[in-house]
Amino acid sequence: MKNLDMPKLKIGSLSSRLPIIQGGMGVGVSLSKLASAVADEGGVGVISTAAIGRIAPDSNLPDSEVLRGVIRKTRKLTKGIFGVNIMMAISDFNDHLRVAIEENVSVIFIGAGLPLRIPEIISVDRARSCVTNLVPKISSSRAARAICQFWDRHYNIIPDAIVLEGPRAGGHLGFSEENINNPDFSLEALLPEVIATVSRYEQKYGRSIPVIAAGGVYSGEDIHKFLSLGARGVKMGTRFVATKECDVHSNFKKAYVDCTKNDLVIIKSPVGLPGRAIRSKLLTEVASGIKKPLNCIWKCLKSCDLQSAPYCIAAALSNARRGDLRNGFAFAGANAFRINKILSVKELMKSLTVEFRMAVTNAEKNADI
Repeated sequence: MKNLDMPKLKIGSLSSRLPIIQGGMGVGVSLSKLASAVADEGGVGVISTAAIGRIAPDSNLPDSEVLRGVIRKTRKLTKGIFGVNIMMAISDFNDHLRVAIEENVSVIFIGAGLPLRIPEIISVDRARSCVTNLVPKISSSRAARAICQFWDRHYNIIPDAIVLEGPRAGGHLGFSEENINNPDFSLEALLPEVIATVSRYEQKYGRSIPVIAAGGVYSGEDIHKFLSLGARGVKMGTRFVATKECDVHSNFKKAYVDCTKNDLVIIKSPVGLPGRAIRSKLLTEVASGIKKPLNCIWKCLKSCDLQSAPYCIAAALSNARRGDLRNGFAFAGANAFRINKILSVKELMKSLTVEFRMAVTNAEKNADI
């Protein structure tokens, strides 16, 4: 009889009891309350830094200092493992990265861009020796190869782990619209390629580069499937939005509970990327050609074109976080329509564990047939 328990997830010096990483969701969706609850249950909690200053719009502090406060608050709430998710596309990426390193967060997930060069604010020596683990988020084996090759050649280091996010994720997607439903670009198809790509660097450095599967991971059965395909862990965002501890208004969570499969739409973001979201009044109006007044407080995303943007995405996401879904919208993964109730993080983790054990048992039975 196989061990029915989920294996631990090891990233560098870290070892979490469960191989589950909570997705870092902005704007203000995953903050201290959610990240600490996930960490307490044995997973890896994640704070999203994207437009984090909008959670305290009356503050005179820069976003990076608001982030510092959220990190310190989270540390007071949990003794578990948590990290931060930083988008390279945000204008103050370097400031957020500096604060996260200074605060000795356990892990930094770097997405929305290809992190080749180590920023000058993190010296190469510090990148090698700091307690913070650096984990790029990618969507192809080509990206994994580019990062590992560049870091190896120029810095003599490798990523501490890699998150592979497939096209069924919520939010901005690293795929062209025509490839989102192409089976050749599914997470199941991409995962073995990425694992094979990083294996040569694991052999060279004599240590593991765990690949984390993300994008459409919904159940304990899914966790078992992706671990069986070679992933060392999974990252889940959508399931954690529908929890009591998630740092958003109840209307935001209700949008997840109430949505149908047809309500999940692919949109073109003002920053030029496709994204998956729950249909809303604002998105319907924008799709019909209506342009919303854009009062940009500051250019939060590097690629945003203020002249052509039909609406401010930071304002829309911030409105939704506060419960105003008429003037905003919620990003969501492809399986959001399967959610029918709000659970506590403890209940969700227990459910995922039970489902995983059932999947192991069923796999054993099928192997004996």
